Amino acid sequence: MGTADFAVPALRAVSRSCDVVLVVTQPDRPRGRGQQLGPSPVAEEARALGLAVAKPVDVNEPEWRERLAGLGLDLVAVVAYGAILAPELLGVPRLGCVNLHGSLLPDYRGASPVQRALWDGRIGTGATTLWMDEGIDTGDCILQRWVGIEPADNAGTLSARLAEVGGPLLAETLLLAHAGKAPRRPQERDAGSYARKLKKSDGSVDWALDAVHVWCRQRAVTPWPGATAGFRGRRLLLTETRPLHRLKVDEPPGTVLAVSPEGVAVACEPGALMVTRLKPEGRNEMDAAEWARGARLEPGEALEAEKEAHA
Repeated sequence: MGTADFAVPALRAVSRSCDVVLVVTQPDRPRGRGQQLGPSPVAEEARALGLAVAKPVDVNEPEWRERLAGLGLDLVAVVAYGAILAPELLGVPRLGCVNLHGSLLPDYRGASPVQRALWDGRIGTGATTLWMDEGIDTGDCILQRWVGIEPADNAGTLSARLAEVGGPLLAETLLLAHAGKAPRRPQERDAGSYARKLKKSDGSVDWALDAVHVWCRQRAVTPWPGATAGFRGRRLLLTETRPLHRLKVDEPPGTVLAVSPEGVAVACEPGALMVTRLKPEGRNEMDAAEWARGARLEPGEALEAEKEAHA
């Protein structure tokens, strides 16, 4: 069971190692600029692999539970499905349900583990497989792999790397579970943390933070909801940045300190952030230096918090 891009490498890996009798995914949704109805990434991959696909509106409905029970399932693998499974559904497969989660549990249980690891400035995260129970990512852990976070990572690139690591990890887990050899490592319920889902407002850049925190948060909200600031009443989407230093500066937070071929240096509190790539409102992404030349940006001007720019 899966829906998002994160689940696609897992489906590929599992289909090579196990007998997949059915792929369950979310119904078709409006997608892309035209908002035309289209299948989920998992549905597209399942069709390409020649696998049977089901798209229930509510997989917890009794009719779907009965249909799945009629398949005589040994195991159910769940990856980024997009819905909480009822306890009655968890009890359908003979051996249980296994989940692939994008963090080193018990850290970052919940909906946004990849984003929160970046937000908090972690140097590493990982993937965990676990037996599912009635809680949110609280089941006994099975296998785990650590993955380093690179300075150039954002939520999109890190999620893709975790997915590639997680796919084979899930396939290995299912083979162990089927053979009765998958371990059960209980989590400490009071340990770890919860990764709440990002809100659109999380993307508004807060220049009053130090440069490293602003950088970490910019990467965490890229590609969604995007790190946004205002300039001359228009929105700027900051797509690539890096800390320049953490020294105290005299200028107020958000002030443009310098424009160079590297990009645009902006005051934080303390420190300075180098903006290297951005997307002006209504235009394509470009180098920040190129944008600055076209905008005739001068030191002393301000990149505002978005809510101020649109007040």
